[in-house]
Amino acid sequence: MGAAGCPKGEGHGWLESQFGRTAELDDRQVARRVKAMDGLNHNSAGIIHVHSGDENTMIHTRKTGIVSWALYDWANSAFATTIMAGFFPIFFKQFWSCGVDPTLSTARLGMANSLAGIVIALSAPILGAIADRGSAKKRFLVFFACMGIVMTCSLFMVSQGNWVLAVALYVFAVIGFSGGNVFYDALLPAVSPREKMDVVSALGFSLGYLGGGVLFAVNVWMTLRPHIFGFTDASAAVRFSFLTVGLWWGIFSIPLLVFVKELKGKTLPANAAIARGFAQIIQTFRQARHQKTILLFLLAYWLYIDGVDTIIRMAVDYGLSLGFQSTDLILALLITQFVGFPCAIAFGFIGEKIGARRAIFIAIGVYIFISIWGAFVRDKQEFYVLAIMIGFVQGGIQALSRSFYAGIIPRDKAAEYFGFYNMMGKLAVIIGPVLIGTVGLLIRSLGFSSSVASRIGISSISLLFIAGGVLLFFVHEEKPRQNSLSFSDNKRGYQA
Repeated sequence: MGAAGCPKGEGHGWLESQFGRTAELDDRQVARRVKAMDGLNHNSAGIIHVHSGDENTMIHTRKTGIVSWALYDWANSAFATTIMAGFFPIFFKQFWSCGVDPTLSTARLGMANSLAGIVIALSAPILGAIADRGSAKKRFLVFFACMGIVMTCSLFMVSQGNWVLAVALYVFAVIGFSGGNVFYDALLPAVSPREKMDVVSALGFSLGYLGGGVLFAVNVWMTLRPHIFGFTDASAAVRFSFLTVGLWWGIFSIPLLVFVKELKGKTLPANAAIARGFAQIIQTFRQARHQKTILLFLLAYWLYIDGVDTIIRMAVDYGLSLGFQSTDLILALLITQFVGFPCAIAFGFIGEKIGARRAIFIAIGVYIFISIWGAFVRDKQEFYVLAIMIGFVQGGIQALSRSFYAGIIPRDKAAEYFGFYNMMGKLAVIIGPVLIGTVGLLIRSLGFSSSVASRIGISSISLLFIAGGVLLFFVHEEKPRQNSLSFSDNKRGYQA
């Protein structure tokens, strides 16, 4: 992004228009604007102790922090796209589980995903509370990111038929990916003024779609034309793609580590941070009855994001059940990635104009239409249209959910509360697959064909979006945003 290197003086691009142009102000005017941007006495997001009248430096520093933070989405989305959604499920069946009954290999992969999800779901709130007490979000992020990177690169060395090692590495890679996201999300309040969180969050998701899509496209090209890249066959190209994902993830994580400044609290020794973290999580549970708005949103989020994630994870399987080729399904994934890039940004601006909650309602409505229309798809062209429609709203609903939540939680407990947020995300994809399978089996038992059963099963996902939308209707946007300010402490600076 060119904005990261924007010179002092007149800035360019959408970040400049969003966060202010250069103006000649005296020190008192600058101080008032800095304070107004975030409601904190001494700091504004992305700014380190601004005491001079140089607003150019202030804007430049803030934009650098925002772009550096968003680039982590560019970095780790390669794992979500190439590994989780693209190559690993196929390669696990055809290479590491070669000769094994497909039903058994599917069960093994499902258990691996479930195990990783359970570990993150149970540990995320506790780890977040510990990170908040010790001002250690970036350190936890580095730990989990390094775990994910090393385990992903190690998949390159797993030989054919060694499914046990492949599953073990994959589980730890997913834990690294998901655990890092807890602390990445929790850094959003540190880089963005409250009123710009919708746009900044959307920037992260949009770069994630673009970055993940770019590397995935290159990796698909390698597998389709392995000899061009010097590989003996497609299997060698796929194994090398695991290595490229790890390197991509590591290289593009560097800007966040260097330029993003964490809100500084009192730094505690490790044992004290752990003790206070556990005490904090207990206190938060006790206070839950006073935070009904947050709990209601998390419940609504759990339901509709379950629908979103179920569509993401079951789309390929559904397409195969309809008789589509794997190359058609990979193309559909690429379409969703590249459509999602500009649309995530667009949804950020929509959320800024009409409110994140209303924009989420629009996305839920589109998803209800998608899940119902999906039951009537007949050919791959219609499947591609569905992929485009998903790209329109997938990044938007994810980005605005994150920014809305960041605006209603206590800022000084961001990592802990995002631990709960990510816990709900990990506990998603529980109802959806069960709902699809149960409805499908019920329809099949009534004497209908497997195709009809699959179609009706996929349409049942609309119930999750409807239920989530109903609960979201009772979540009020402005009131929690005001309440969240009362929890924030006055900070005393930033730390790397």
